[in-house]
Amino acid sequence: MSVRGTVRAERVVTSGTFTLAGETSEVDNNVWVVGDDEEVLVVDAAHDAEAIHRAVAGRRVTAVVCTHAHDDHIAAAPALSLLAGAPVLLHPADHELWLRTHPSRKPDGELSDGLVLPVAGIELRVLHTPGHTWGSCSLYAPFLDAVFTGDTLFHGGPGATGRPCSDRATVEASVRTRLLTLPGVTVVHTGHGPDTTVAAERPNVPAA
Repeated sequence: MSVRGTVRAERVVTSGTFTLAGETSEVDNNVWVVGDDEEVLVVDAAHDAEAIHRAVAGRRVTAVVCTHAHDDHIAAAPALSLLAGAPVLLHPADHELWLRTHPSRKPDGELSDGLVLPVAGIELRVLHTPGHTWGSCSLYAPFLDAVFTGDTLFHGGPGATGRPCSDRATVEASVRTRLLTLPGVTVVHTGHGPDTTVAAERPNVPAA
């Protein structure tokens, strides 16, 4: 692996609404721009394509990766794809959710467990972590000692369930077996709110 320069994860916070099962709420989302001064990968194009595109600042976008298909995480994905000339990637188990927001525009490619996404000379490995939604995925970047978890794991424990296409026992199992087994120093970059670490979250997940 040849790393070209200073590779980092940049946080862009966008604001908008989240609607599911007839309920709408105001939310702030973390959008992650991962890469260097030449090329980046965008994790979760939430709410505002123009704001995300400004943060990209002319760099080549290799992909727009959706950790899951709740509307707040994908609302800006088609527009950002058009602005950046980059494909939108989503796990196929979340296609039904995607179509509720974008009925006339399918994702361009599929995420799968173990898929490797290269950017800026490093690799992000897709971890299928279902439970918050059936197609939820996390992205592990060993070079950065970081994992991008969407709404699967937050500061304080696993993401919410109780709505359609989710299950509490499943998300807890995903977190235990796929995320808490990563090195404890791994920084957890979440879909909402502050960062945490794998070590900090181990006490917050019930045992099997």
